[in-house]
Amino acid sequence: MTQSTATRRTFLKTSAAAGAAAVAGCAGEIPADKVTYTEADSDPRSLDAARSTTVDRVAADPTDIPAPIDRDEPATVEVELTTKEVTAEIEPGVTFEYMTFDGQVPGPMIRTRVGDTVDLTIHNAEDNGMPHNVDLHAVRGPGGGAEATMVAPGETERVRFKVTYPGAFIYHCAVANMDYHISSGMFGIILVEPEEGLPAVDNEFYLGQHEVYTDGETGQEGHHTFDMGAMAREDPTYVLINGEKFAITPDNYADMTAQTGETARVYYCVGGPNLASSFHPIGSVWDEVYPQGGIGGRPQRNIQTTPVQPGSTAIATMHYPVPGPVKLVDHSLSRVARKGALAVIDVQGEEDPEIFDPDA
Repeated sequence: MTQSTATRRTFLKTSAAAGAAAVAGCAGEIPADKVTYTEADSDPRSLDAARSTTVDRVAADPTDIPAPIDRDEPATVEVELTTKEVTAEIEPGVTFEYMTFDGQVPGPMIRTRVGDTVDLTIHNAEDNGMPHNVDLHAVRGPGGGAEATMVAPGETERVRFKVTYPGAFIYHCAVANMDYHISSGMFGIILVEPEEGLPAVDNEFYLGQHEVYTDGETGQEGHHTFDMGAMAREDPTYVLINGEKFAITPDNYADMTAQTGETARVYYCVGGPNLASSFHPIGSVWDEVYPQGGIGGRPQRNIQTTPVQPGSTAIATMHYPVPGPVKLVDHSLSRVARKGALAVIDVQGEEDPEIFDPDA
């Protein structure tokens, strides 16, 4: 590397950190070995060999959701989150260093009811390399709680807040370079149920979309490091549902299953940090959609594709009159075919030729 190139890269790194700090209102460092800065027309380069993984799976189980709330009075809900920096495979042979809440993408769903008090404790694992915090969009307070929850590696902070309005709200890390942290996996949903609760369904699923920017090409084997330049250009290597390419599909984790005649509610969040999602169920439509996760107004009905902005959510319901895969995608379809944005509900049961006859 020439001195002029080194100087320019140092300037870019300093400028990026300063700009993000101005947005976040706090400081943080990016370890030099985790981030690269590249020109838009740089030559393809070889990657380091794939690294040993520290977790076998980073994709959150979409069925691992707290049970619906069945109480009539507010309560105190105790929540603990641990920020973990882990190495996992985005797809076989491709490793990446994720930043997570509790080692999963998206982070655990927090489930509450209007009027509840949340007693939140956040730990930053001792072996992490960076500070972290959490900004919850369900919080009325400075930074959504970000200032009160700032934790360095090995530290713990605690904050209490009351949830006063219903809906599905995103939470995310909001330290300096928050876009880097979110892109690396630090986002999730806090659900605030209305006082009367939500209508009963047979299944609930929880999914989160984000994009990852790396120094490699999609599918290029080896260890990918984060590329700030690619993120600034909004040119992602991967667009993922639950943190891994094609994670929640029959050929991978196969977590989402259902039977004909059942109903489902899907909680969907988009961490971003930059790209919106055109959320669509191939082989069905959404019976009802609560745009931006807003509960209070009338839902939209019979919706084919619903937009979900970065930093927002949607609540969508469906039913299954016939068997077959229901593919949940971002209908910006190159993100599905090329970059990994696909999840599948495997629906089993009896055929109904009056609804759909595959042998006509």
